[in-house]
Amino acid sequence: MRKGFLNPAIAAFIGAVLVLGFFLTTSSVKSYAQQTTINGAGATFPFPLIDTWRVEYQTVDPSVNINYQSIGSGGGIKQFTEKTVDFGASDAPLTPEEAQNAPGAVHIPETIGSVVAAYNVPIQGLKLTGPILADIFLGKITKWNDPKIQAINSGQSLPAEDIAVVHRSDGSGTTFVWTEYLSNISPAWDQQIGKGKSVQWPIGVGAPGNEGVANTIKNTPNSLGYVELAYAITTGMTYASIQNRDGNFIEPTLESTRAAVSAAAQSLPAGDQPWSNVTIVNAPGAESYPIASFSYILLYKDLSSNPSINQQKAQKLIDFISWAITDGQQFSSDLAYVPLPEQVVSLNQKTLASLTFNGNPVRPAT
Repeated sequence: MRKGFLNPAIAAFIGAVLVLGFFLTTSSVKSYAQQTTINGAGATFPFPLIDTWRVEYQTVDPSVNINYQSIGSGGGIKQFTEKTVDFGASDAPLTPEEAQNAPGAVHIPETIGSVVAAYNVPIQGLKLTGPILADIFLGKITKWNDPKIQAINSGQSLPAEDIAVVHRSDGSGTTFVWTEYLSNISPAWDQQIGKGKSVQWPIGVGAPGNEGVANTIKNTPNSLGYVELAYAITTGMTYASIQNRDGNFIEPTLESTRAAVSAAAQSLPAGDQPWSNVTIVNAPGAESYPIASFSYILLYKDLSSNPSINQQKAQKLIDFISWAITDGQQFSSDLAYVPLPEQVVSLNQKTLASLTFNGNPVRPAT
């Protein structure tokens, strides 16, 4: 081979490598550019399930990253209203005032859970009633061996210790469900405190998130507080059976929560209608657990009204939520959530089909 000349075969090989390298680099840049990050924030109640969805959805669409901030329903509604996230999440439906501040909002039930009365006393099988819980959180019942508690726990050796009450310190959908139940069951609570994501607690210590309340109860002897069932199970907490509307003491389980939801699923409003009066606390039924609730994803009916959402993200967002309310429900039971009934899934799909971007449907009805 003469100096200055390259063997044609070698030249062809080098050329092929350069073309392949250019193709791979271009593909990588294109793939990176197509990555979509969906940002959500809100309720701690469904966080274990949403976090599972985040991981599992990568196998469905690797181009989508789900970033969810578990900051409480109050914070989620605030960020949703301010349009700093792509979706909000709340265990409480929007109040009329909140809906007015977020015109065009729609509710999409994502899962169903229950709130439990968790305690740190060396007793198994504790029974409590709604009126007793209300009086404890009002500061009217202060001792574990109070006659009212002892009367429904015959045979139990209740300690003569003060009850250390624990509640949420942040704006919380779990608090909304808890106080909605207490308001429903106790006229005194309804008149003095009422229901809300944040209330003026008469007594007790506050902790942020379901995680914070669970940890505080576990580390505080003789304590009593409320947490979502999934957190109670995950952290190995002890929780009480609660007397339901039919007079039966019901342990919170998937089955007893499902029983409470079955009637409500028949009469839900459309996703873009007001949901402020939707409730499943103190539901009828011999086997119904009385402190159950939907947890909601919040979106705007026209997704282009949120400046952080473009056409591509709108499609990816709806695809993810459609997966979450269908295939994603298979992960619910193992995490102590109740899978959505078929009637609710159908309602949600109609809501998703009604969503638009600049006035045009994002996806067809299914």
